Amino acid sequence: MPSTLVIYNPVAGNGRVKKQWPHVEKALRKADVQFDTVATQSPFETIKLAQNASKEYARVIGVGGDGTIHEIVNGLLRASCEDQTLPLGIIPLGNGDDFAKMIPPETPIGGQPFNWRIAVQKIAENKTQLFDVGRIMGDHGRPERGNGLHYYMNSLDVGFGAHGAINLLSIPKYLKGFTAYFAAVIKTMVNYPELHIKIQLDDGPTFKQSTTLTAVMNGRCFGNGFWVCPDARADDGYFDLMVAQSVSRFTILRLIPKLMRGTHVNEQVLRMYRAKHVIIESNQPLIIEADGEIPYMGTHHIELEILHKKLQVIV
Repeated sequence: MPSTLVIYNPVAGNGRVKKQWPHVEKALRKADVQFDTVATQSPFETIKLAQNASKEYARVIGVGGDGTIHEIVNGLLRASCEDQTLPLGIIPLGNGDDFAKMIPPETPIGGQPFNWRIAVQKIAENKTQLFDVGRIMGDHGRPERGNGLHYYMNSLDVGFGAHGAINLLSIPKYLKGFTAYFAAVIKTMVNYPELHIKIQLDDGPTFKQSTTLTAVMNGRCFGNGFWVCPDARADDGYFDLMVAQSVSRFTILRLIPKLMRGTHVNEQVLRMYRAKHVIIESNQPLIIEADGEIPYMGTHHIELEILHKKLQVIV
């Protein structure tokens, strides 16, 4: 039996994976990678596939976008019981591929991650590095995603970004990549939430905050172009946070170009923090976005903890 399982999502990247998979498969075989393949057929199936793969394979390769990798990470962390996971290889063919931007050599601000051909080379060489993972405990978790316990590798937010992730689902499929994300941003601006939350960072005091967007990042970028925490590292043992005050549509439009350049960090309406442990509470029901997915709908409490260097990634 081959030691590698390749999981690919045909619908990822608005069909980009389906179009490119025959070329990827040919390149992997040419690189003398011995592997089995499985195409995902339904949402959340990937979590179980990755979890079960740990019993039979030495590593797992994900072909798709951040959503595909997100589900694989959840499966691998469950299988390892939050210990060091099997090696994970990433062939980025999604709309955002934001976590891939953290894999060395790190993508410069405004750039795109390594292409699938370089990813195949990395998989053939099989060098690995340990990355951090965010652990989420919350109420009102969705059963198909693991109820209250969940993991994320790149980004989590409440407010504007979470509502944008929902709106992205209704954007026409012919819009791809950053264009699709930007269309979702514009749609979200029609009706976006003003949230009143309480935040606790590590053992510090709880503080109240009215916020349009609060992001708790392991990576630097989400939405394929918004570098919300440009100084974040995915292996330093800390979350990086960006907390935006409640702001107007005009301020959002003014900030968007700065977020795309990563030059927003000194804006008065924003606060940047670092922490290993984060608690967010609200009397309002919160929608939680993690790596572009929605693991919690209507939650009032989430607790986030960094799991330092538990995710083994092929670099």
